[in-house]
Amino acid sequence: MGIRVLGCSGAIAAGCKTTAFLVDQHLLIDAGTGVGDLTLDEMTLVDHVLLTHAHLDHILGIPLMADATLRRRIATGRGPITLHALPQTLQALQTHVLNNVIWPDFTAVPRPDAPALRLQPLAIGDVFELAGRRIEVLPAVHTVPAVGYAVQHPDHGRWWAFSGDTGPNPALFERLNQLDLAHLVIEAAFSDDEAALAAIALHHCPKTLAADLMRLRRPADPTQAPEVWLTHMKPGELQAILAGIQARPVAQRLRPLVDGQVFAGA
Repeated sequence: MGIRVLGCSGAIAAGCKTTAFLVDQHLLIDAGTGVGDLTLDEMTLVDHVLLTHAHLDHILGIPLMADATLRRRIATGRGPITLHALPQTLQALQTHVLNNVIWPDFTAVPRPDAPALRLQPLAIGDVFELAGRRIEVLPAVHTVPAVGYAVQHPDHGRWWAFSGDTGPNPALFERLNQLDLAHLVIEAAFSDDEAALAAIALHHCPKTLAADLMRLRRPADPTQAPEVWLTHMKPGELQAILAGIQARPVAQRLRPLVDGQVFAGA
């Protein structure tokens, strides 16, 4: 099936939806506002959500999706949606969202023994099979505990990797260079004019992204070089971010993701 970009913006505006990727039919990576583009039938098929971190633009769809699909999942016997994330991310979700104040606690609704949501902790470096895919948890460097993910194609074996929200991150590239990487989706949230804010928020701007991409191994066969895609850009900042990258000696061709894009061979 491939990987479908439901949302890839760093904030909302007309035509801008926040981070969510649908892997085949049953797995989401993050659950930002892009989840709202799924039909109810498509949403009901999602059995697993891999969360990068607890920030609102990456989790907003979870409580709403749990509510929207509850009746259909009960009727079809699908069981709970499993949320996979760092323990700190799961704790933040329970404390600040699923707390019966902001939203009902769907880890105990409709019944504690048959909830809409199930929590499954993971750790950086974990490798596991999920929804027919091999998944690896990658390191991220952010203002809250965070991760990225790599997803292996079940047939040709190459990897699609997502940085999650991160600032400069040597450990990420150390691991990426050990994978047969087909695609790298990496964030660039701010332009260089806001480099100071990017440093505080632990996001990339063109200056820091270019430096990190210098760490990416160049294969002997140029046709096997990974495609690099930009995500999490703030609305209205696309041209400034692209100009900042083009002004720097970046070996890779970088292209912005767009909502609705599909990685058919990923």
